[in-house]
Formats: sequence, structure tokens, C-alpha cells
Amino acid sequence: MAILKIARMGHPVLLGIADPVSNRSAPDIQRLITDMIETMEDANGAGLAAPQVHVPLRLFVYRLSADRAGVTTPQPPSAVINPVVTPIGTDTATHWEGCLSIPGLRAAVPRAARIHLTGVDEHGTHVDIEAEGFHAALIQHEVDHLDGILYPMRMTDHRLFGFNEELARYGSPSINL
Repeated sequence: MAILKIARMGHPVLLGIADPVSNRSAPDIQRLITDMIETMEDANGAGLAAPQVHVPLRLFVYRLSADRAGVTTPQPPSAVINPVVTPIGTDTATHWEGCLSIPGLRAAVPRAARIHLTGVDEHGTHVDIEAEGFHAALIQHEVDHLDGILYPMRMTDHRLFGFNEELARYGSPSINL
């Protein structure tokens, strides 16, 4: 296992469209997933997409922890290969997001409130879930990485963008979301 280098905003790998994974059971894909989970946990991230570690493939890893996702039972890290996200309905929700590729900053980002996710996990099991809240925002954030989209590109109000320390010190701007 290895901690991988995370690409930061400005690196071209973050702006490209990732290629589909052709063989999810290939040893290099399995090793990549293991290394991505270790890297995500080392960086205290909630998710990590392959392009963020300089690999332009359509896969991401994520974890739902009690402190971030509000789940009562933390779930083990999961991988999704060749994901497809479809919004459920037209409702949107705005969540504060950060990104391991944009360290030290966060912003309020509007996203579909509910989504349907399909794909395959690292074991070849079909993934078919509906998600809402933090879980839906997290999945959409990671899938955006696979399409060359960073969260600032989704923002509609740039007053809700700042450094973590300043937002913690002064509080989030008092703007209705």
C-alpha cells in the first residue's frame, strides 16, 4: 500500500474526462483502489477520485463517517467503478464542500438533492443506490472529478467561498442558502 500524491487545482489531469475502467479485477486497478483508500484516509478526506491521484480513470472511493455524513453506523470505505449518476427530481440542495485538490478552501455548492448511482464496486458487485444529503453531494462531487469539473465551477454565489480558517473564525456568511 502507498500514499499517492494528490493533484492540486491547476494540474491538467483534473480538467480532463476520465476513461472507463475496462477490467475492474486487474491487479493494478485493485492496487489503485487500495492505495486511494489509504490516501483518502491519510488526508482525512471523505472521497477521492482517480484523476486526483494522476490516474485518468472513471473510479472513485469514499467513506461515510458519523461526523460528516450524520450516519449512525460509519460505513467502511467503498469504491465505485464506471459510475453513472442521475438526479432524482428537480430539487436542489446547497452543501459546504471542500476538496483535497483545493486544500484550505471550501464553498457552498448547489447540487441535486437526491440522486441515483449505478456502477460496479471493487468486487464486481453491481452498485445501485439512491442517496440524499451529504451522501448525494459527496457522490456528485467525486463524479464531477471524472468529468473534469471542480466544485468552484458549480458555484452560483462566490461570496460563499473562503479559506477554512477564516470561515471558522468569522462564521459562514449569513446568506440564505
